Amino acid sequence: MVTRIVFFCIFANHLDYRFSIMRQKLAFIINPNSGNGPKDSVVDLIHQELDASQYVPEVVFTNHAHHGRELAARFVEEKFYGVVAVGGDGTVNEVARALIHTPTALGIIPVGSGNGLARHLSIPMSVKSAIRQLNNSETIFIDYGLVNNNPFFCTCGTGFDAYVSTEFAKGTQRGIMAYLEKIITGYFNYKPTSYQLKGEGIDIKSKAFVLTFANASQWGNNAYIAPQASVQDGKLDISLMSNFPMLAIPSLALELFTKTIDKGLFMTTLRAREVTLIRDVPGPFHYDGEPYEEGTRIQVKIVEDGLKVLVKKRF
Repeated sequence: MVTRIVFFCIFANHLDYRFSIMRQKLAFIINPNSGNGPKDSVVDLIHQELDASQYVPEVVFTNHAHHGRELAARFVEEKFYGVVAVGGDGTVNEVARALIHTPTALGIIPVGSGNGLARHLSIPMSVKSAIRQLNNSETIFIDYGLVNNNPFFCTCGTGFDAYVSTEFAKGTQRGIMAYLEKIITGYFNYKPTSYQLKGEGIDIKSKAFVLTFANASQWGNNAYIAPQASVQDGKLDISLMSNFPMLAIPSLALELFTKTIDKGLFMTTLRAREVTLIRDVPGPFHYDGEPYEEGTRIQVKIVEDGLKVLVKKRF
């Protein structure tokens, strides 16, 4: 009898050891300022919905600018299986910067205003569903972009969208309605400027209302500025929208949300691995919706297969 008890204890300890070895360390970096409302419920849902037989979670909050990148870099050093960005595209950018060309995968729980990359990757907008998808996920490699050596993962650009991003960042309100308000008021205040694009058989001079370099297909909120863009094709989709009359706004909005903007009268689409943007004066630019000032010469290029991400398991 004693022998059986000893054997059972050894066997149970062995199973517990095997169980702990099989579980992967998964970090959650939460930006408390993304979207609207407190994030305490997100923490509760992580502990409720995450499969404890697969993952050992660690949940942390950012508390200053660039903190997400610092935390993600630490988790890479500690050999975490994945780091989940809980926030919007800006938070995703901060976290993903530390994960490029590492074995650690990026996960996303989208709680931001646009959530462009998450939507492109078919990650659910529901926090609970996004966590559950992590339980049934696999890793793939995707491309990322560089704008003067600053990484972006969804889109970057100048023109009206950079102007709106700048105005949105100045405000205190978040969410889709606040963003739409900036779009409407911005239309009457923004003045298009002239650009030159050069590279890979491209040499274009144009005055553009919008100039977007897309790795993924949309700005966010299912507004598809580059409907044919793929994060796995090694190419940028470059969308140039010329100035348009106010009467065209309803049809342009319909085209944006029905993935047909690339076929519209006011849009030109180019594709390239690398391109240089030249303009007369410095001005607003954005990467993944985060606005900043950029100079007169801007190099944009794609880096293939540079980031591992967690997506829904295909089979």
